[in-house]
Amino acid sequence: MIHYLIQRILFTVPVLVGITIVVFFVVALIPGDAVAAMMTQIKLNPVQMADLRRQLGLDDPLLVQLGRYLADLAQGDLGRSVFGYRPVSALILANIGATLQLTVAAIAVAMIIGMPLGVLAAVRRNSVWDVGGMFVALAGISIPGFWLGLMLIQLFAVHLGWLPITGSGAGLKALILPAVSLGVAEAAILARLTRASMVETLQEDYIRTARAKGLPQRAVLWRHALRGAFIPVLTMLGMQFGTLLGGTVVIENVFARQGLGTIVTRAVINRDAPVVQGVVLTAATLYVLVNLAVDMLYAFVDPRIRYD
Repeated sequence: MIHYLIQRILFTVPVLVGITIVVFFVVALIPGDAVAAMMTQIKLNPVQMADLRRQLGLDDPLLVQLGRYLADLAQGDLGRSVFGYRPVSALILANIGATLQLTVAAIAVAMIIGMPLGVLAAVRRNSVWDVGGMFVALAGISIPGFWLGLMLIQLFAVHLGWLPITGSGAGLKALILPAVSLGVAEAAILARLTRASMVETLQEDYIRTARAKGLPQRAVLWRHALRGAFIPVLTMLGMQFGTLLGGTVVIENVFARQGLGTIVTRAVINRDAPVVQGVVLTAATLYVLVNLAVDMLYAFVDPRIRYD
């Protein structure tokens, strides 16, 4: 496993470099630049604008800018924000905790809702429970997260007053509505996948053997069947981490929650390229590491899997 782990880590380096280059050119294709965005806040004459672009290195050819950025990145320097000239790494460290907290909470919501719903639908296949559960899952996939968030705010914050309107406060209450808004769609996907995987697993010979031994239905389902069906579910959870991490951009703005989503939104509006590149690179790194951890967990979930 150690040899496999080293191979995967080495393989992630060119992947992250490729992501960095793609993001760099995508940001460069956005019309305007940081100096033009500053014109909405301060007035500069053409000479001052040209001088500021020269100081920031924005008038250099793109390949020169890319080479400079990669050289700094190789030394662990993500650059500085054009607005405020604060180190990008400091901005990310100050906001990544809130984003990871929301992402983990949304994954918990997806698992708490999606997995039991999928197991119930599989056990009661072709029944009212199955049809109803899959209808709920279809509805969950179809509802946009930002719209669901606004409806939850209207119901639980405005009308009932049970939960805070914004998600920027401390404590569990401020996290509930954003996590549910972000996690419902993933719960629906997880429910459908869990059902399909459980239906297939329940037909395996070792499940029949477990039942023939007289094991209780609960033990057969949760100890044997769900464990056998968990590999594709675990794979989906790793993929959902990246989806949820990207989804925080919308949900954090809906709930006025400070995190990577809010700073990258402001950076896009202000054409603050170093911040956009730093946040995207951080998100990509987290996604790669989580999927690497998922690969490692396969061997613990299913002893038949070995990494030679």
